[in-house]
Amino acid sequence: MVLDDENSFDENEEETPPRDEKPEAEVLPAPAPAPSADASSLAAEAVREADDERHWYVIHCYSGYENKVRHNLEQRIDTMNMKDRIFDVVVPTEEEIEVKDGQRRTVERRVFPGYILVQMVLSEESWYVVRNTPGVTGFVGMGNTPTPLQPQEVAQIMRRMEAEAPKIKVNFKTGQKVRIVDGPFNDFIGTVGEIDAERAKVRVMVSFFGRETPVELDFLQVEKA
Repeated sequence: MVLDDENSFDENEEETPPRDEKPEAEVLPAPAPAPSADASSLAAEAVREADDERHWYVIHCYSGYENKVRHNLEQRIDTMNMKDRIFDVVVPTEEEIEVKDGQRRTVERRVFPGYILVQMVLSEESWYVVRNTPGVTGFVGMGNTPTPLQPQEVAQIMRRMEAEAPKIKVNFKTGQKVRIVDGPFNDFIGTVGEIDAERAKVRVMVSFFGRETPVELDFLQVEKA
């Protein structure tokens, strides 16, 4: 049957006798792929945190007293039976290599001086325990309401703390005089021309045979003159 429009057809064309119609086969949706182990663990963690409403908060204290304040808070959590409301207290730190007097040493540096992270379920009782800990000057947040950290912010801080390679402390800047403490130009004095933080390299202009010569060195090969 040739249709020209809704109300016309070819009269010479024979109609096809009707056939028994069979129901169309039901199309079932494909099964969803099973979540990976990492996805499952992250989902479980999210559900757990959503269920008990625990979050990470930032409290402020006097710079240099972070460890003492953490110790004070941990004692209060224990004596006031708040372990089911306040779960963890962390002073974010990272390892750093510094060169001083020609000697390299690894030191622990506070990532956020004057701040401590607390994982807790916020309530009047838990807020009171934390806020009235000796050395705590307040919560970080809008007005009087503590603002929890976002999960991605917490993950970034934890990755920084767990980094395998310590950072190198740079105590010089472009245009400053530095002393080379390692390599063929040991004990030479030069001027910092360029600092490449990503590669941990510094370009130093050194006077060599009466002319300024650029020398590329590692951060650990120079120190402030």
